[in-house]
Amino acid sequence: MSGNPGSALQALSPTPPERGSFPLDHEGECTAQMMEYLNCMKLVRGENAPNCRLLARNYLKCRMDHRLMDRDEWAHLGLPDDKRAEAAASADSARPPRQ
Repeated sequence: MSGNPGSALQALSPTPPERGSFPLDHEGECTAQMMEYLNCMKLVRGENAPNCRLLARNYLKCRMDHRLMDRDEWAHLGLPDDKRAEAAASADSARPPRQ
């Protein structure tokens, strides 16, 4: 006898990712950009730093250039355009890191 009489098991249907699936980088074409981004995130302890966003943008650009993901506008990916990203990253890199 089950613990909850009368309750039926409901089949859970998986939900696809918002942006769909994309190929893994088996050839390592964007590994360097990915590692730069991950190292940046480690240095800022996961905070949303502008210089890390610029590295994330470089990584996604590499993926788009190598057809590992569909091209999309930066605003749709939550990233600023070129001028805003570079200005924010240069301003952030001038600040000393938090302790």
